[in-house]
Amino acid sequence: MDIIQKTSLYEKHLALNAKIEPFSGYLMPIEYSGIIQEHNAVRTKCGMFDVSHMGEIYVKGTDALKFVEYVTTNELRSKPSGKVVYGLMLYENGTVVDDLLTYKFNNETFLLVVNASNVSKDYTWLVDQTEGFEVLVSNHSEDYSEVAIQGPDSERLVKELLNIDLSDLDAFEFVCATYQDHDVLISRTGYTGEDGFEIYGDHLAINMIWDALYDSGQVLPCGLGARDTLRFEAALPLYGHEISDKITPLEAGFGMFVKFDKGDFIGRNALLKQKADGLTQKVVGIELTDRAIPRQGYLVYANDQQIGTITTGYLSISTGKPLALALIDAKYSIIDTAISVQIRNKFYAGFVRNKQFVKKNYKIKGDMKK
Repeated sequence: MDIIQKTSLYEKHLALNAKIEPFSGYLMPIEYSGIIQEHNAVRTKCGMFDVSHMGEIYVKGTDALKFVEYVTTNELRSKPSGKVVYGLMLYENGTVVDDLLTYKFNNETFLLVVNASNVSKDYTWLVDQTEGFEVLVSNHSEDYSEVAIQGPDSERLVKELLNIDLSDLDAFEFVCATYQDHDVLISRTGYTGEDGFEIYGDHLAINMIWDALYDSGQVLPCGLGARDTLRFEAALPLYGHEISDKITPLEAGFGMFVKFDKGDFIGRNALLKQKADGLTQKVVGIELTDRAIPRQGYLVYANDQQIGTITTGYLSISTGKPLALALIDAKYSIIDTAISVQIRNKFYAGFVRNKQFVKKNYKIKGDMKK
């Protein structure tokens, strides 16, 4: 029987009467005051999430840069120390092992932050790729807790409440800092489409940070329910939905994070072939014109033929529209193509649209150097 784990913040969630459910092997808060209220707090003010279930894997050694370039799709050689790079790890056939953030300390030290559901699989897969490389891959996921502070007020509140000035930190950059004599790592990243920060530290440090933010009354605790509605509106993928071991980055629409010209990486040849042959399926945005909610797993039709499946769908909180991301036959992926979604025994009309439903609100002084 699988053991369900608890994060170091679990007792905090109980004290706040959070709705708690199993997620990726952990008992996690799904909501506190309600998904709509939590979602809107992040879009307009500031919310915080316990994301201690995420995985932290270090790659160190003289070949660390060479290794990370080989096992991920994005390019790191030209990036300065202190940069965070989004990318994907692929199987040889081009489908996705996982998506991740790579933190570059220097050419010999990298931190890979991976999805909670994939930590064990990712670690094993990475170790299996180390033959021929002078690297040490080590899983430190149990050593860290993590809190995400998200929303337009996050920079101001981190300075006021934690006495940490992050005004010079750009999107997708990180710094090492201290809080109450504890070392912490802070990146200007998140999974909501809003400006914000993710803070990694030992369990005591993150508990103290959570208390400082909550006790202020200015930062609303948010659960995984709002985390999903927020990432969905910004078209940020969820593993097992918009990306998976059956979907490639090109099909998911993340070709901008695949750097073919950097040299060899796992899955490169398969993606080059797919690019040359043309895509047969693509992840697209869908909007229904009929009043219904398109949920994950519902079937998508065009011209009386099934053409795909909803990967994520909601009545969007920010827009009020019934929206979805769907994996469909590429022939029908052109914007404004008429489609319908089967919900139980009825069909509801809609159309293909841009899949970023709200504009990302990142703080970018210069080029993100993706």
